[in-house]
Amino acid sequence: MTWPLRRAGAFAFVGALALAAPLLGPAAAAPFVVVAAFAAFVVEDGPMFDLFARPGDHEEQTLYGLAGFSLAAAGLALFVPLFSMPTYVFVASVLVLSGGNLAEAAARQRFHEPIAATAAFVFGGALAGVVGQLVVGLTVPAPTPALAVFFAASAALLGALVRLALFVRDDPLALFSMGLLLWLLAALEPTITPIGIALALAVTAGFGALAYALDTASITGMVTGVLAGLLMVVLGGFGWFALLIVFFGGGGLAGKFRYEQKRRRGLAEGNDGARGSANVLANSAVALGAVLAYAASPMLSLERSVFTFVFAGSLAGAMADTLSSELGGLFDTPRLITTLEPVPPGTDGGVTWQGAVAGLFGAALIAVLAVPVLAVSPTGALAIAVAGVAGMVVDSLLGALFENRRVDELFAGALAGLALGDRRIGNQTVNFLATLTAALVCAALAAAIGLAAL
Repeated sequence: MTWPLRRAGAFAFVGALALAAPLLGPAAAAPFVVVAAFAAFVVEDGPMFDLFARPGDHEEQTLYGLAGFSLAAAGLALFVPLFSMPTYVFVASVLVLSGGNLAEAAARQRFHEPIAATAAFVFGGALAGVVGQLVVGLTVPAPTPALAVFFAASAALLGALVRLALFVRDDPLALFSMGLLLWLLAALEPTITPIGIALALAVTAGFGALAYALDTASITGMVTGVLAGLLMVVLGGFGWFALLIVFFGGGGLAGKFRYEQKRRRGLAEGNDGARGSANVLANSAVALGAVLAYAASPMLSLERSVFTFVFAGSLAGAMADTLSSELGGLFDTPRLITTLEPVPPGTDGGVTWQGAVAGLFGAALIAVLAVPVLAVSPTGALAIAVAGVAGMVVDSLLGALFENRRVDELFAGALAGLALGDRRIGNQTVNFLATLTAALVCAALAAAIGLAAL
């Protein structure tokens, strides 16, 4: 057994202290406070220090990693008595992180591929989270086994994503992120059967693996897509997920189309066209927010159907923009959308009629598919298509006016005194604003025409 695996096992043992939460009640944070105190002030060397020490702890002669993990667990435990967080949310969050880290360490010992370590974290963390919720359920209220699997899998995917973006020493951030997500999902009170969660996991994981195998998504992009897909299936339905897959699949294939030609022109996505988490989130964050709002609408006394159009409109805008840029960039006749002057291919805000046609097709495709999968009427489909085209146009306008320009130059008056350095408005920001515009336009059209008619 290697040192990293022994250390991960020791951390998992500390994480298992969370299982005592139902017995300790308001004092559930106490064991972790004690461990943090020993790590920070008592254990400075010896076998115990060597067992828990992370790189850098030896230089400081302090177990900062263990202290940080324990304090984060203690802080999350305080949410239970102070803010009525369900006990199983706290327990599941701690066990998903500690169990996932242990499984990841074991995988790294045997495999060298990064995907193996990520898959191990998700599977091991989800398994530990499910077990934790089932154990807690023996003494305090806990979710059904199907929901326990959904909660644990969602937390494990988010934890893996945070770990990929940050470092092991940022475990406290990962822990709080997972805890807040599970708390939100618990508040939404979703319903799902064992067969439903099995299908949801199989379908979302299958499409994620396919996207990774085809190099249309990086590891972070794949994990982000699987998490978004799982939430959409459970909170919205398979129809919502189907539209998401149409966008991801169509956008990924469009990005791969004549990739070498795009690369020579300087238009290709990095990482051989594989979409990363930033790209996935920029294009799907609004859609994911719509699904969450759709699930929460009964508690907020909001009209549910409007979020269906927010969701479809944002995806129509994302699809229209992706196809117009990926296919339109292959032609030598772009014109700047603000002045219609000829510009070199790849210029921000440059458009071609071929790209416009491709974008119109993309928006229409999402709109047409929304009729059977979201039960939208033809009138509603027209609103979705119009919103998609609006999002595409706004993306080009924002690209021409703001993309790659320094933030301090654009908002010098409002941001005076802030140390912004050379920060610029990137493509992801433009994409997000374009999908948000498409979503708002679609919602406005739905409200103007009348949701009953759509």
